[in-house]
Amino acid sequence: MSTASARHILVTTSEDCEALKVRIEAGEDFAEIAKEHSQCPSGKDGGSLGEFGPGQMVPAFDEVVFNEAVGQVHGPVKTQFGFHLLEITARSD
Repeated sequence: MSTASARHILVTTSEDCEALKVRIEAGEDFAEIAKEHSQCPSGKDGGSLGEFGPGQMVPAFDEVVFNEAVGQVHGPVKTQFGFHLLEITARSD
């Protein structure tokens, strides 16, 4: 079974998500931005979601985490919780 590890930043608007993505792509540290801005409890851990398999996260996360490039920041990803930036840190098939 496939597994992946990822980290994320949760904010309330797509605009906030886009602004944070620009900062990360300009070289700011994902974990530090997560600690400062994420509304998810995982923010205090730099946004880390740990390792998980398909179906353990919301469907929108699975779609990105198990199909998009590892090591890049993806998003905004909209869920019932808000808007997320996702960074896939590892994946095994």
